[in-house]
Amino acid sequence: MAGFAEINIEQGASFSTVITVNDSTGAFTNLTSYTAAAQLRKSYYSSTANNFTVTISNAANGELTMAMTAANTANLTPGRMLYDLLITSPTSVKTRVVEGIATILPSVTR
Repeated sequence: MAGFAEINIEQGASFSTVITVNDSTGAFTNLTSYTAAAQLRKSYYSSTANNFTVTISNAANGELTMAMTAANTANLTPGRMLYDLLITSPTSVKTRVVEGIATILPSVTR
């Protein structure tokens, strides 16, 4: 089962967060040869999505970095959105690692 986390994304600012993947015993999941993807949507049924850039920042220790550039966050509408992050194993098994609510905080400075 995926973890749940609420995140805040500041409109017009760079966003980055590190996520650590653990197995059922609490040990780090070795992410060597894995791929990852994450998206942000207004609702589960939205046809449009904003993609995060996801990099495996420390494969041996199960660390992923989920990020979005300032140019991308500037185009987000303030309010609540949904996101999730999926990893794909070398044998094509997909696992949702984390999901939750992203609050887009409006910017005053433009």
